[in-house]
Amino acid sequence: MNKFQSRNFNKSVMYALNGVRLAFKSQRNFRKHLVIAILTLSVAFFLRVSLVEFCIIIFANMFVLVVEMINSVVEFIIDAYYKNKWAKLAKLSKDIAAGAVLISAITSVTISFLIYGNKIYHLYYN
Repeated sequence: MNKFQSRNFNKSVMYALNGVRLAFKSQRNFRKHLVIAILTLSVAFFLRVSLVEFCIIIFANMFVLVVEMINSVVEFIIDAYYKNKWAKLAKLSKDIAAGAVLISAITSVTISFLIYGNKIYHLYYN
């Protein structure tokens, strides 16, 4: 076991929670996505979506948050490696990571609209 591995599960959980806290404190887009996730889940609760639909919406929103955290890690590593200087490979890497966040967010929005659109349609036309 190397010096960076934790032997204690509780410590591992604390390190992970610290990572989530750091993402919340330092990443503006993470906070924005979190607010959107909370609003989306509130709408799901209000529209009384099924348990399966609710789980799908939770998964889609959490996937965006996870991809946003991975994007932040990629940016931190690239900034450290290139010492915050501009480099073409750094830009390409950051753009690709940001693109992953965009695709996950578009997918999440699409899933939400499909589920909510169906619920709203049945509320007004049935």
